[in-house]
This record gives sequence, C-alpha cells and structure tokens, in this order.
Amino acid sequence: MVTGAVPDLDRLADRKLATTVADGGRLRALLLELWQRTRMDWGFVTDRLAQTFRKETWIGAHERRFVSETLYGLVRHLRRVDLALERGRRVKKPPRDLERLLALLVLEKLIDAPRAAKVVDELDWNAVAGVDEVIAGERRADKRIALAHSLPDWLATRLVADWGDEAEPLAAALNARAPMTVRANTLVTSRDALHGELAKEGLTSEPGRWSDTALIVTSRTNVFASAAFKRGAIEAQDEGSQLLGELATPGKLIVDYCAGAGGKTLAIAARLGNRGRIIATDVDTGKLEELRRRARRAGVSNVQAMSVDDRQLDAVRGKADVVFVDAPCSGIGALRRNPEARWRLREQDIAGFAAKQKEIMRAALELAAPGARVVYATCSLLSEENERVAESLPCDPLPLADVLGARATGLSRGDAFTVAPHTHGTDGFFARTLRAR
Repeated sequence: MVTGAVPDLDRLADRKLATTVADGGRLRALLLELWQRTRMDWGFVTDRLAQTFRKETWIGAHERRFVSETLYGLVRHLRRVDLALERGRRVKKPPRDLERLLALLVLEKLIDAPRAAKVVDELDWNAVAGVDEVIAGERRADKRIALAHSLPDWLATRLVADWGDEAEPLAAALNARAPMTVRANTLVTSRDALHGELAKEGLTSEPGRWSDTALIVTSRTNVFASAAFKRGAIEAQDEGSQLLGELATPGKLIVDYCAGAGGKTLAIAARLGNRGRIIATDVDTGKLEELRRRARRAGVSNVQAMSVDDRQLDAVRGKADVVFVDAPCSGIGALRRNPEARWRLREQDIAGFAAKQKEIMRAALELAAPGARVVYATCSLLSEENERVAESLPCDPLPLADVLGARATGLSRGDAFTVAPHTHGTDGFFARTLRAR
C-alpha cells in the first residue's frame, strides 16, 4: 500500500539529512544555534523555529521538518541523551552540544555508532547506543521514568504518587509527539463535510474518538494554508480541549472566566449554535483581541470579550447559568506540545499555581447564579492543582453523568472528567463539574 511506503521514504530522507548534519555544514550549525538559544531560557520551541524559518529562507520543507523534530528531540530526551554520553565517556566531563546532537541521532537510529565516532572519537558510541537497556534495568519507578522520558525528578515522583501504575505509560505518552487535531466549526460545516473538503485539498484526516467535532489530520500538509481554514471552518484544537467545551453547555448566560485567545469560547459558541450569550474574560487584553479576531473569522456572534476588571461584569454578577474556568496551571497535561515547559517549571511553582487557582475561583464564583453549573478545569495532571483545588471550593458536586450522560464513564477518573494521552490519545485535562450554592 502507498500509505505504508510514505513513512519509509521519510525515514530514508531523514537518515540522509542526519548524515549530512553529522558531517558538518550549515544545517548542523543552525541546529546547534537553535539548541543553544532554546536552553538559554527554555522559551517556546515553536517561536524559536518560526523566527528562524522566516529568516533562513534557504531551508527546504523537508529540512524544516527535520530541524523541528531534531530540536524537539533534544528537548524531550535531554536526560536520556546526557546519561548515554556519561556511559560512553572515558573521562568524566560535561557534555558538549555537538555530542548531544550526535547522541540523539544515534539513539533515534538515524546514524550509526561508527558514523558518530568519525566526528567525535573520544566516546564509546556503542555504549551510548545501549543506554535504554541500562534505564530499563532501574528498579525504582520514579527514577526509571525520569531517565527514560527525561523528566525532572520531582515531576516523575509526583506522577508516580498521583497515577501509580499508570505513571510510566503516561510519562511515555507525554513525551511523544502530539497529533495535529482540529475542530470542525459547526457554524460553518459538519465534521464529515470538512473531512471531504480537506481530502480535496490533499489533506488526509480521520475522526476523533471522543468528540463529534474532532478531526485528526494525518498528512503533513499545512492545514493553516487550506481554504477550509481561511473560511473559518477549522480551528486547531486538541480533542480533549474540545470535550471541555461540552461541559459548559447548555446555558443562556455563560461566563468563560479565563478565556485567553478563545479556543474553548469558540467551541462553546458553536455548540450553542450562536444562541444565548457568552461573556469571555481574561486579564490579557492582547489575547482578548485575538479572541475577537478569531470569532469574526469563525462567524461567532454571541460572544462578548471583556477584561476581568471591566465594570460591565457587575451587571451579570450572580446571574450566570454556567461559569467555566479553565484556570492557569502548570500545563503538565500539554507537555506533548510544549516539552520545554518541564525545564522551566520548578516544584515550588505547583503550590503557587494552586493558590492562584483558588483565588481565581473565588472571584469567578461571584458571577454564578444560585444553582448554576460551575466547571473548574486545568490542563494539569497533578492532584495539587486538580482534585485538591476542586475540593476546597464552596460548591456542591455535580455528577459528570448529569452533564455527559453515558459518555461520562469513558471520560472520567473517579468523580472528575479526566482525559490523558496514554488513555484517550488527547492532551491531559481535568475538570470537576459543580453546582453553585
């Protein structure tokens, strides 16, 4: 089948590029520069790549993909790579960036040990290549997870504490590449119609498993250049994020209290068919302006965006049917998309997020009418930001089945909405559905 041949051709092309990088030249220099700039502040890799590709116009499409995946690979596998180099070194000293790059290419089987030895001959590259066997022999689960999936020790320890036997497959899934998932904007089209439209443009896709608006784009073609995107039929959005939007509907007056740039706001608006009223608030006015722009493109007409300190909010205080809060958090559930975040985060940040989440919820609850539905959500998978915050709120539990019906069974862990990459193929999200007193 042709579909089976394409990945092999891509792999062959990657190996050729890897050999070119190992031998030196502009592509190697560019990768090393990008890596050095990334680890200076662990800023968003996507931003680094976008800036570079705008400037370096000599890079072709396949080279761009190779550079992107290699840079992400260095971020995702840093501890594994450094341990591999430590095993292969005869004299103990800090790893050099060129060694890290070569080690990643060896571990990904894009170049072999003899090729790496031609560039750096002071390392035992066969020992480097065998690091995974050593990691697999580690008996302590938290240490094994930290090394195998390049997580900070504190994060691996928390995953084991919160997820038990699921911690290892969860960590592996969090360290994998995320799929390209889009939401069919049902104000413009249906998912089936969008699937057909994308196919005509040469983009292959398949339906998501959990959300009736989700499509997973499986081709490498740029979906943002498609006619469907330009006419507002598509929003890039993880399937788990799309599911969160369902928790906030229906309702005549809905407040999306931490709306950001509006991904979930627009999903809620589409679910409502532009009926009712949605007030989208945030502290970041720049993000709210982006929300307004996206709403115009998507044909959304029932959303009003305003700052959290806008006095217009006073008019709806105590009147909202639904208050939806996707609270700022550590983002652990989205490590597939932002792997550099693991190196920015410190363990003490988690307590800070939890304190801020409680503060936000106190303010958000003032907008809820008595008996209103309250949704507390995060893209974290840590109990300190999730269950512990939800349990502290002066609200009554609202069973998830009352919101999602029979589907709640497949989308919950305990009493809470919970999806994760190892179980659902989505980013990690948590939500508690509650009733305001």
